[in-house]
Amino acid sequence: MKTAASTAIIPSGNNLLSLGFSGALGNIDSYISAVNRMPMLTQEEEVSLARRLRDENDLAAAQKLILSHLRLVVSIARGYLGYGLPHADLIQEGNIGLMKAVKRFDPDQGVRLVSYSMHWIKAEIHEYILKNWRLVKVATTKAQRKLFFNLRSHKTGLDAMTPDQVNALAEMLKVKREEVIEMETRLSGRDIALEAPTDDDDDKFAPIAYLSSESQEPTRVLESQEYDRLQTEGLSDALGKLDPRSRRIVEARWLANDDGSGATLHELADEFGVSAERIRQIEAVALKKMKGSLTAYAS
Repeated sequence: MKTAASTAIIPSGNNLLSLGFSGALGNIDSYISAVNRMPMLTQEEEVSLARRLRDENDLAAAQKLILSHLRLVVSIARGYLGYGLPHADLIQEGNIGLMKAVKRFDPDQGVRLVSYSMHWIKAEIHEYILKNWRLVKVATTKAQRKLFFNLRSHKTGLDAMTPDQVNALAEMLKVKREEVIEMETRLSGRDIALEAPTDDDDDKFAPIAYLSSESQEPTRVLESQEYDRLQTEGLSDALGKLDPRSRRIVEARWLANDDGSGATLHELADEFGVSAERIRQIEAVALKKMKGSLTAYAS
């Protein structure tokens, strides 16, 4: 954010347009007083200066055009004080818009510079407000920007707009009523610090305490991905290295049901015609072999 509360808003040593106020401008009030004393131009003078700038790139002519319209910037910027931003900053941004207008002004179009430059001045001020009014942008699209500024001027008090007011504004701006409601909600909100400003027990109530997710921490994500890979590809590879009987025993004992209630040693002993102890031995050897396979797969 630019700050210019205690300095001249138009720099006296600008490489493009050396406007050169005489005397010191210590604060915003003295600046406004100074620009209000600047002589205004007649239409003939304005056209002559604009042609000199356009045809001869006469920067002295540009300086006179800008100086004579600085009071317009002050007047427009005053209308945006309700956003809580410094008046000097609003004026500074408006001055940038005025410079752009002077650069693009065509004196042969029959339009006065005061009318032509209003759009450029407001555009720069709007852009500054949207960038600095909130940490989080409240308006990004063209429709949202139009809603942002019109909603503030039509909304009275702190109460929510009535359905009739919402419908009327939506119809006037040619936007959906849902967009009006959404923008009103954004404007009624406020910025909240993610972290508490103190180190006491209030820290646990700051948004950072409940918005953070340990499951999305990079190490946890990698561990989860590795675990899933071992559960699928790794397990399939380890089972594929067992002989059919060993694989059948492991699958029946440990992989048949999700709750771990697999076949008993005696049930498998009856199936293969051996003792339960022999099934236990085959199982132990198979699990040991699988563990080695999984370790090698993971590495």
